[in-house]
Amino acid sequence: MEKLRLAVVGVGSVVREIYQYLYFQSDYSHIFDVVAVADPNREFLNWFCDTYNIPQERRFSDYAEMFANVECDVAQINTPDHIHAAPAIAAMQAGMDVVVPKPTASTIKDAHAMIQCAKENDRLMGIDFHKREDPRIKEAEARYQKGLYGRFQSGTWFMLDRLLVADPNHEPRFFASADFAERNSPISFLTVHMCDALIKIVNLKPIEVRATGYSHKMPSLKPIAVKGYDLCDTEILFDNGACAHILSGWHLPNPAYALTVQSSKMVCSEGMFELQIDKPGLCETLHNGIFEVNPLFRNFEKDGSVTGYGISSPGRIYQKILAAHNGTLSEEMRRDMMSPTALGFYTSLVLEGAEQSLKQGTEISDGVTRGVSVDLKALLRRELGNEALSEYGY
Repeated sequence: MEKLRLAVVGVGSVVREIYQYLYFQSDYSHIFDVVAVADPNREFLNWFCDTYNIPQERRFSDYAEMFANVECDVAQINTPDHIHAAPAIAAMQAGMDVVVPKPTASTIKDAHAMIQCAKENDRLMGIDFHKREDPRIKEAEARYQKGLYGRFQSGTWFMLDRLLVADPNHEPRFFASADFAERNSPISFLTVHMCDALIKIVNLKPIEVRATGYSHKMPSLKPIAVKGYDLCDTEILFDNGACAHILSGWHLPNPAYALTVQSSKMVCSEGMFELQIDKPGLCETLHNGIFEVNPLFRNFEKDGSVTGYGISSPGRIYQKILAAHNGTLSEEMRRDMMSPTALGFYTSLVLEGAEQSLKQGTEISDGVTRGVSVDLKALLRRELGNEALSEYGY
């Protein structure tokens, strides 16, 4: 097999920003045959399909109808996070492997159901946390796990978007729906990136979460106000006693020097390291401001191709799936690909714990919610039962 027959479920913002280039303008495009597309949003469906010459009979408003009528090898599930599970499970039950953008799911019940379905149907599932392929994250992981820094003790991570990302009044809208920032939070959209990167570097299990939410800017937006958080501070306790704070938000003024201002400092027993993720080395001074450009993530080459770790991260997942179809994927690589960490289970656990923390929290000042501490082992036992504790190493 030279190409994977790909069914695309959802062609919203994540496809506009990343995956259209993966499918059609990257070093990985030769392994794809996009054979069918499903999206209930007719405008988005026609934009994508008209742009890339997908015939009318391969355009669907319902993914179940697409799966029933088109033979595919793999499906990519680009739906909102809270509805990843149903189409992913349907695809695997129909004999397809699946690729899912981060996070795996917004609840551990959904994440677990997806993982179990993959095992029961002998399918591969890849989760695209693209920061895993950021060379700076990979280098930090290698150095930390060689023992260079000693034992992780405490760290801070920042991931703050410009307001335009969540502001429904901005034209054009970054997301299609006006209520995106009400249905989602900085935790589900941003914290999960940093949480996964942190877990990948230190290879530790989270055991407790507490979040604090700040809601000042979003409710003040006009004419459409947003009932949601500007900023969330998620405190994570790990099984070695280390503690990390991940601050995520989407309310920085739009002239901020990067679309996403992001960095980290990690203090360990034998040293510390800092990740200046928003300073990739190309800084522009223009008539309207000073801006950092990140060609490491997504680089538009002069020949029309698109490169960067935002492309190579999902691309390498698909290479492994193609190797599996050709019988050349090693058992070790398959096990690594299907481990709880690789499948993003612990990040979904932190996500659900942090969201529960805020939901059960108390308003301690105007627009400030102080969440409760959530025992993640207890959450895991309550949601999935005692058997899941050993399955996921608790």
